[in-house]
Amino acid sequence: MLPTEDLFVHVYVLVDDAIAAGVINIPARPGPAPACSDAELLTIALVRHVLSRRSEAGFLAEVGRDWVGLFPHLPHQSEVNRRTRWLWAAFEQLRAALADRLPVDDCAQVDTTALPVKHPSRVRGPDGWVGPNGLHAGFGRDAAHAEWFYGFRVAITTDLGSRLVRAWSIVPAAVSERDVAADLLDTGPPPRELLADKGFNGRPFAAAQAERGTAVLTPPTQAQRAAMPRWLQAVIACWRNRVEVTLGELTDRMELARHGAHTFWGLLTRTAATIAAHTLLRVRPADLGVA
Repeated sequence: MLPTEDLFVHVYVLVDDAIAAGVINIPARPGPAPACSDAELLTIALVRHVLSRRSEAGFLAEVGRDWVGLFPHLPHQSEVNRRTRWLWAAFEQLRAALADRLPVDDCAQVDTTALPVKHPSRVRGPDGWVGPNGLHAGFGRDAAHAEWFYGFRVAITTDLGSRLVRAWSIVPAAVSERDVAADLLDTGPPPRELLADKGFNGRPFAAAQAERGTAVLTPPTQAQRAAMPRWLQAVIACWRNRVEVTLGELTDRMELARHGAHTFWGLLTRTAATIAAHTLLRVRPADLGVA
């Protein structure tokens, strides 16, 4: 990894150039231009996730203490939060632009993972966790940890080879994963093969994807494994592990599972920033000193 100061400079130049080129389109706001630019706030948020810093307040304090020469006009945390939420779409625009630098793999993967917003025992009826188009927090089952959670899910599609996130969405906690996959896959060219977990198994879904030229591959059932060569089982397990690694990087290493958001729009912003930072690491690992 680059030294922190060099990392700040590298990401700032990338973001500022993207804004100047119109790749990132930031809506105009009334009033005078702030002393701390939008490019600076986007840089701080991206670097925080690249460095896997869990606490936003702690990282802002670190920036104000150790990197004041780079950010001499850092605003108060409340203003940083408000302005960063305003910029949430900029993270997604940057992610899409970075992802376009790599060719799309003809083999893709799709999966979802839990995004809890509060402990299930603290739910006392309707709350403020409401997003657009009727999206709201609810109860769901986290199969990976064998427990119930309250919140949302994040769904992603990734390339098999590069593990690059090509599309993502925040969806209800108790959602049909096949419906989510169909929506995400409509955002780009259909892959030749789609690797998915057993939650995506279903003849109608497989048939709909086959019409688009995509073969859906799901983990074999117990009966299928009995007649399947062990080497083929090992290959399928290895492929499936790649999307699990990506989700683990997002939720655990980059702290998305402990996002600390208090509203849906805060959660949306943190999710967009985390996935944009992950994309930066996948697309430009040599520039960031990452193996």
